[in-house]
Amino acid sequence: MKKIISTDKAPKPIGPYNQAVMAGNTLYISGQIPLNPATGELVKGDVKEQTRMVMENLKAVLTEAGLNFSNVVKCSIFISDMKDFPLINEVYGRFFTADPPARETVQVAGLPMGVDVEISCIAVA
Repeated sequence: MKKIISTDKAPKPIGPYNQAVMAGNTLYISGQIPLNPATGELVKGDVKEQTRMVMENLKAVLTEAGLNFSNVVKCSIFISDMKDFPLINEVYGRFFTADPPARETVQVAGLPMGVDVEISCIAVA
C-alpha cells in the first residue's frame, strides 16, 4: 500500500508526480530543485545557495513523513557541471553529520527550469 506525502513547506510538483510516496516503511522523495516554496521562485545565487534550498526542501518532505536525514539510505544528485561537485558536496555534507547514505552524482545535459542541481532520495522509517 502506498501513501502520498505532500507539504506546502516544499515546492509543489511542476509535473504529474508527487513530492514523495511512502510504500511500506520506505519513503521515495522526488527530485527537489532550488525552488523556494514560499515564493514559488527559483533561488538566485551560486550553486551552494541552490544546494542549501534543495536540501531544505528535502528536509521539509522528510519532516512531513515523520522522518529526518538520519533515515535517508540513498541519494541521487544531478548537476549541470561537474566542476560544481566540491561546492555541492560541501553543503550536502552539512545535512548528513553521521553515517551518510549511499549516493551517486551525475552530470546531466539539463535540469528542470534550467537549475544547476537536483537531488532525490530514499529514506526508511
